[in-house]
Amino acid sequence: MPARSRSALFVALAVALGARAAAQDGDLLAPARVAAVRAYIKSGWTTLTRSTRDLAKAAPDPKMPHAAGRPWPVYVPADEDRARIESALKSSMAAADLAQIELRTLGAGTRPAVSEHGLLYLPRPYVVPGGRFNEMYGWDSYFIQVGLLEDGETERARDMVENFLYEIEHYGTILNANRTYYLTRSQPPFLTEMVLGVYQRTQDREWLRRARPAIDAYYRFWTTAPHLVPGTGLSRYWDFGEGPAAEVLGDEKDAQGRTHYDRIREYYREHPDAAKGDYDLDRYYERKRDRLTDLFYKGDRSMRESGFDPSNRFGLFNVDIVHYAPVCLNSLLYRMETEATEIDRILGDEARAAEWRRRAQARRDAVNKYLWDEDAGLYFDYDFETGKRRHYEFATTFYPLWANLANPTQARRVRDNLKLFEAPGGVLTSTRVTGNQWDAPYGWAPLQMIAVAGLRRYGFDADADRLARKFLGVVVADFEEHGTIVEKYDVQRGKSDVEAGIKFGYAANQIGFGWTNAAFLDLLSGLERSTARRPAAHFMAPPGHPPALSVPGRIALRASASGP
Repeated sequence: MPARSRSALFVALAVALGARAAAQDGDLLAPARVAAVRAYIKSGWTTLTRSTRDLAKAAPDPKMPHAAGRPWPVYVPADEDRARIESALKSSMAAADLAQIELRTLGAGTRPAVSEHGLLYLPRPYVVPGGRFNEMYGWDSYFIQVGLLEDGETERARDMVENFLYEIEHYGTILNANRTYYLTRSQPPFLTEMVLGVYQRTQDREWLRRARPAIDAYYRFWTTAPHLVPGTGLSRYWDFGEGPAAEVLGDEKDAQGRTHYDRIREYYREHPDAAKGDYDLDRYYERKRDRLTDLFYKGDRSMRESGFDPSNRFGLFNVDIVHYAPVCLNSLLYRMETEATEIDRILGDEARAAEWRRRAQARRDAVNKYLWDEDAGLYFDYDFETGKRRHYEFATTFYPLWANLANPTQARRVRDNLKLFEAPGGVLTSTRVTGNQWDAPYGWAPLQMIAVAGLRRYGFDADADRLARKFLGVVVADFEEHGTIVEKYDVQRGKSDVEAGIKFGYAANQIGFGWTNAAFLDLLSGLERSTARRPAAHFMAPPGHPPALSVPGRIALRASASGP
């Protein structure tokens, strides 16, 4: 057969196989199926919302042991008018609900000690992630807000920002979450992104101006010691607390009752060379006393500020994190600097805008110097003790694309490495299977959003659309099997039953789930816009990239899939 005829036959066969796959499996994103998921999400915003009126629902903490019948403590800041708050609660809460909480005043200072952990008061309603996470989280709230805005919930989205402004003013920073045991750390900074997200819909310049002092204060938190890495111009994660994290002791236990720390000590005992090449184990574990060191707990706590708890990205169990300038954090701070520039430009303050531009350029130069690896074509975290990048392939390599920090050549190099991370169900967190939830084979909603948005920013829409379809398909299929949306998925298998593979931290999947709900809406919206202008063949996986678990056919228009 002539070469041209063989080529035509192969093309025809590929088209036929694609059409057959679409016919057999092509309805995961059909309008009716998407509408069911959207209805779940729409009702979920109400289910997951907490406010001062329902403190009896907000105060209970699944992560903390608590005697039945005792009221849950709720703390108000030392500089607040407790009498005013108490009066407002009495007028808005039922007497039976009020009896389930005990209002207390937090001690003075940024990180006061408490005798009993409890909820930290916030004035506005907020959306919690779900499951064991019954409080307002730092980085979760950004992704949740994206979903709220996509779903027309502008008031809820604005309330989330207002609560963060309140936290900065009264608790010193945006907290990991509004519980007393989180007073010692923050989480990845998305504040300016959230502020602009609301402003773009309200055009309220005075509200934007009012947010500016909080932005300045939060930026200082991340760019001064101990978060500042001396000599680099970059920042790191750092928890101000000491010793074991309270929520780990209270809740992160396996079927045998062993905490995350017990399992790590056991692993260190049985694998004395496991950290070789990562760090000096003697700094983190005293073998003779079978004891985790103070530096271990500092690293473990700081890992929780990063949100990636746990992984082996910063060495075994991430406990060497305090010695790294991370790609994710510094990309977010670059984004903060460029968005603060935009905010001051909107407000007509060109002098301040120029200073923010200078900071952004300095950080971009530092990221290129320390975090970009020209040989690998990826961004890696920088170990400032050894002066070397850690070659651990992690999905945070897409953050500089999302932040518009990468130049076009760098973006192309990262995109060319997409095959390292692409799985049948979306983007893998890393390329390593370690028994940690923030490694392979797991995929998380925020990393799907970051990767897809980053690829779109540089014009790689075909890749972005393909990844979006894959993850959306996993969410729909799993929703139809279980009737819920969860925190994370095994994107190799396209399943939510992850407990068997997770050996450290908490293994159970959490139902809700705030950021996955948001990712579904965000990815679907981007895919709809792209689909309207691109042919179906555009979505076929190129050579070297795994096919989707199924190949969706029709895409539901948002207008036909709106919730109740």
